[in-house]
Amino acid sequence: MSHALHVPFDAATARTAGGTRSRAYPRLVLATTILASSLAFIDGSVVNVGLPAIGRSFHAEAAGLQWVVNAYLLPLSALLLLGGAAGDRFGRRRLLIVGVLLFGIASLACAVAPTLVLLLLARFVQGASAAMLMPNSLAILGQSFSGEAKGRAIGIWAAAGAAAGAIGPVLGGWLIDAGSWRFVFLINVPLSVATIVLASRYVDKDVDDTAGSLDWLGGALITAALGLATWALTEGSGQAWSPTTFVVLGASLIFSLLFLSAERRLDDRAMMPLSLFGSPSFVGLTLLTLLLYGALGGLFVLVPYVLIEAGGYTATQAGAALLPLPLVIAVASPTAGALAAKVGPRWLLITGPVMVAAGFLLALRIGSDTGYWLGVFPAMVVIALGMAGAVAPLTTAVLMSVDNRHTGAASGLNSAVARTGGLVATALIGPVIASSGPALLSAFGVAASIGAVICSVAAASAATLIAPAGKAQPSIRR
Repeated sequence: MSHALHVPFDAATARTAGGTRSRAYPRLVLATTILASSLAFIDGSVVNVGLPAIGRSFHAEAAGLQWVVNAYLLPLSALLLLGGAAGDRFGRRRLLIVGVLLFGIASLACAVAPTLVLLLLARFVQGASAAMLMPNSLAILGQSFSGEAKGRAIGIWAAAGAAAGAIGPVLGGWLIDAGSWRFVFLINVPLSVATIVLASRYVDKDVDDTAGSLDWLGGALITAALGLATWALTEGSGQAWSPTTFVVLGASLIFSLLFLSAERRLDDRAMMPLSLFGSPSFVGLTLLTLLLYGALGGLFVLVPYVLIEAGGYTATQAGAALLPLPLVIAVASPTAGALAAKVGPRWLLITGPVMVAAGFLLALRIGSDTGYWLGVFPAMVVIALGMAGAVAPLTTAVLMSVDNRHTGAASGLNSAVARTGGLVATALIGPVIASSGPALLSAFGVAASIGAVICSVAAASAATLIAPAGKAQPSIRR
């Protein structure tokens, strides 16, 4: 499940060239943004179902399969904010088209990759492309609609994303069972072509002449820091914590400190303004997001893998097993959002992760003799209800925790942190993927228990740091 992407919707400073096509063809503009974002949504969930087949095709070990996921998440996590800023600077339509074009080419490269190394390189390009197209697809909605129409358009966009998350794993599993895992990547090629045609014809050109220079240094430093950390965690968890892994982890820390130093010098021009962290509530929300989505990201990789390898499920059945997650979240999120508006987001951000933790404990039954309806289904439903209680209030709370000048940066950073959580979690699940037979179920049980603890810590961070409803948020110190 992809974390909701937040970008500023106020395009008052953007100077559009004419602006007539978006107004004349609003439905086609909406279709364009849905198709673009669906590329990333579908790809992020379908590949998890294909991991066992990819592993058999390349005779890959656990670390190789972890990198199939993380080669995509790494550039997406590191460059998401830079991709949104580039759209402001060079034009959102232009960045959308370039991002979709690169995504389609990279998907074709994934489909024909003869070796695991080339597959990972293509996956990296996919992630970098997604960092370009995802923020700009939603930003285009913001500049193309206004008033109630904007709210309806964003609601349809979000619902379509939920539908893509539901259909993707099932469709991907069917393609794997019917032919090959390579067909999963080929889905993206016609979608990319259709998106480029629609964007070229019906989305207005736009360039913000007031936008400043991009934080290229920050993007390079955080990519290096996350990449080194991911390699060290993957090797350390799957093999052994050798001197080399500690040296690489130390290098990651150095790059992280250089990144923070660069961001401090750039102040509000940075891709991650450090002034955001002057709000204790924002700190708590960031920690909650990292932990909650980290636990969930690990679960999304492990559940279909365990069902296929230990439960005897086909890829189609494993994809269908995840259906309750997006469906329940899509149905229950509006109610949670309305409740958050009445009572404030804090209590929902406490109870939601607690429910997710309970769902992780129910997941301990997966792989036993209870079958799908008594084993997998209850865990998926409870986790989905907990996430539904947290997703919409999290969006509200992030925007409430900072002043108006920082809402775009705060929401974008929160979305990037969610993906970073999944990146770290995937790097740490090597021991589970490396197991087989009864040992796989045992290792999965340990991972599910750890996930429950992590979700409980996320709830504690919300209870400790997020300000109660009605209490003034601390001002951001510059």
